[in-house]
Amino acid sequence: MTSAEQTSVLITGGNKGIGLEAARRLGEQGWMIFLGSRDRDRGRTAVDRLTHGGADVIMVPLDVTSDESVRDAERLVREHTDRLDVLINNAGVSGRGTTPADATANEIHSVYDTNVYGPVRVTHAFLPLLEAADHPRVVMVSGPGGSIRVVTDPAQPVSKMHELAYTSSKAALNMITVRYAQALPGINFNVATPGDIANRKYAATDMNRNTGSGLTITEATDSIIKLAMIDADGPTGTFTDRLGPAPW
Repeated sequence: MTSAEQTSVLITGGNKGIGLEAARRLGEQGWMIFLGSRDRDRGRTAVDRLTHGGADVIMVPLDVTSDESVRDAERLVREHTDRLDVLINNAGVSGRGTTPADATANEIHSVYDTNVYGPVRVTHAFLPLLEAADHPRVVMVSGPGGSIRVVTDPAQPVSKMHELAYTSSKAALNMITVRYAQALPGINFNVATPGDIANRKYAATDMNRNTGSGLTITEATDSIIKLAMIDADGPTGTFTDRLGPAPW
């Protein structure tokens, strides 16, 4: 069991990239890390790396597209703690970048299954553990493509990314977060977008096919860490990048 003083966090998609860096940073704060990973081998490698660095980490096999996997993950976390202080819904897929003219409903569904239905599955399953915490927080990891204002700004690179599945899925995730925040005022629900929208700086990750530039992976997690560590009277229903509030 986690101690009464130790903060606990579940990070989906925590075996690499932004999820792994968020786990490392929160582990340095002494948090109990439940590291969700669909790929068990990568998950174990990530846990070994974090543990070697001194973090308190438990690997949680977790495929956010599977109801059964999510239920199993909840049972595993419950074996170690009677509450969950923070949930970071980070797992996501970029899709194939298919243009609107060529996109099919099946392709969009596969992206939504991870980026939209996944966070809903995980949040629903872990709500009882979150509600058992004194100050629960949920961080949804979105992106600049989830902002209609950013996508319609010709100066932003994402405005020229003519695809349908990924950007619309992140816009849906943003709305879902706001609706959770309105309906569940006892939990701080916020959206984090990695990077610096105003200055068009992003870290290179698998999600953007390593095309991002201007930020380190650590800097890219600043918004996630900030929202994970807010006080009880902190914001809810907000969209934030590393510089502060971001445009919806």
